[in-house]
Parts: sequence; C-alpha cells; structure tokens
Amino acid sequence: MSRARVARRIAAGAAYGGGGIGLVGAAAAGLLLAEAQLARRHVRGNGRGGRLPSADGVYGRGYDAPGESPLRLALLGDSTAAGQGVHRAGQTPGALLASGLAAVAERPVDLRNVAAPGAQSDDLDRQVGLVLGDPDRMPDVCVIMVGANDVTHRMPPTRSVRHLSAAVRRLRTTGAEVVVGTCPDLGTIEPVQQPLRWLARRASRQLAAAQTIGVVEQGGRTVSLGDLLGPEFAANPRELFGPDHYHPSAEGYATAAMAVLPTVCAALGLWPEEERPDAFRREGFLPVARAAAEAASEAGTEVTAAMPTGPRGPWALLKRRRRRRVPEPEAAPATPSP
Repeated sequence: MSRARVARRIAAGAAYGGGGIGLVGAAAAGLLLAEAQLARRHVRGNGRGGRLPSADGVYGRGYDAPGESPLRLALLGDSTAAGQGVHRAGQTPGALLASGLAAVAERPVDLRNVAAPGAQSDDLDRQVGLVLGDPDRMPDVCVIMVGANDVTHRMPPTRSVRHLSAAVRRLRTTGAEVVVGTCPDLGTIEPVQQPLRWLARRASRQLAAAQTIGVVEQGGRTVSLGDLLGPEFAANPRELFGPDHYHPSAEGYATAAMAVLPTVCAALGLWPEEERPDAFRREGFLPVARAAAEAASEAGTEVTAAMPTGPRGPWALLKRRRRRRVPEPEAAPATPSP
C-alpha cells in the first residue's frame, strides 16, 4: 500500500474514531520495542546532566515601535521543540525562530515555550491549555514539533493524529496561525540499529504524512522535518547531533529553524508569495494525501490547504521554500512582556 493511502487511512481513522492501524507488522513490533528500549538506554546514558535552557522572553527589542505590541510566538511539543541537547538559550529552536521572525517582521517577538521532553501527542491538550490560559498573551502563531515519542512508545497513529488535529483546531479557533514540524525520520538516529532503523524510518515517515493530512484539514501548515534528520544529519552526525547522538546539536537546531522559519513568516503574511507554484522546484497543487506523502520524504517541504475539495478529496499546495539563515539570537532573552 502506498504511503499516501496509508496516511489517508490513518487520518480518516483519527477523524472518525476508527481503530488503530499499525505502522509495522505485529511480528516486528516486539523487536521494534526491544531495540527501542536499548536505544533509549543509550541516549539516557549519554545525555545525563542535561538541563533545558529557558529561552522565554522578548527578542528583537531593537525593532520596538511606540504603540506596537510584540508578535507572540508559542512553541509546543516534545524535547526537540524544547531544545534538549544544547546548553544555551540562544541555541534552542524557539530562540532561533523568535530572532528570525523579529528580523523579518522588524518587530519584537515574545516567545513562550511550553514543550516538554518526552511528551507525546496526548500531552498537547495540556500544553494548549497553558498557551491559551492567559487572555493577555494569546499567541499570533504557534509552532508544534511532536511525533517521535509516539513512534518509540508505539502510540496508535490514529490516536496520535487525533490529538494533534484537536490541538491545531483549538489554536486555530482563537485566530492563531499554526505550523507543525512533522515527525522526524527516526531511522537516522545513531543508537538505532538494523532492523529497527528501517522500521523506524518507515513508521516515522508514515506518521509524518498522516500528521500533515490532519493538520492541513484543520487549517494549519506543516513543514517536513524528516530529511533534516536524514542525508544532512547522516553526512555530519558529529556536527548535527548532540552529545546523546539522539537530539540535534546547536547546528542541527539551526538547520531545522531555517526550514521552519519561512513557513512561519508566510503564515503571518510576512513572506513574499509567488503568484504561481514554481514547477522547477516541483511545487504544485495536489490531493492532500499525495502532497503529504511527498512532503514526508523531503526536508523543509511545506503543505498548506489550497482548495476545499475535489474529485479526489481535499487539495493542498506543496511548496519547497528556500531556507533563510536565522540571525544569531541575543545573548539572553529579555524579560517577557506582561
């Protein structure tokens, strides 16, 4: 069965409450779990003593203009969104995105990060509650990075997509734009050995495609992080992976931020949009399931809703935006605005 068909079945099950569909066969599930436990023990052993740097605060204060409030950016998700694996606040994806957004918008950006290491998609309901809990700090745009722990903990993908879709729907209801960095390709993690490596790659890419369908149908946008943990990371594991060989390094987070930033800016109307998709970059309008499957295989590929429906279901616009180097964040974030 093609990845597009599998993703559509998962998304349909999530939307209509159907039973779980396995990403790998039952015979392989026991092996996947056993090897995943070994990999996690290796990661914990190499990542002891790590402390999450707090990057919350206002970035780009130099752009401050009288009477203009900062843009509000919220990060949700797992350890990747939280920035686990680096030691300075300015190296986290939240700080990098906030600094980049401030530079493009020429406006301060107030960052709030509620992501939690180890979080699975069923924690998003709690995180959304935190983000929306303060009426005076409602976000303009939210970035979610989640899915890796769903795969390693064998959460049924229909359940995973259902929780993510619900989170996107709640955030969009408030008027916030939502950009989701989909599940990374776990087949590139150094502690993961064959045959787990192949199974992990297949499972994570199938989940990423299904996430894209669920997110786009709720009015959000997705950016594929799959291949960011693929060819580039595989070619430079010492530079792009952190000390635990699982989480990205500072350079790895910068690579991910460069891929996500253009979509965040486009969602806020800050990025120049071409009138037509660029055929030379293989952009175009596709059925959402096909667009999702293609995006899961190529890093930095954006998928957003295009047409309400068609003979083959909802359609989406697939774009391959050019990455932009994010500016170096401030040495320390300023105090968040009240």
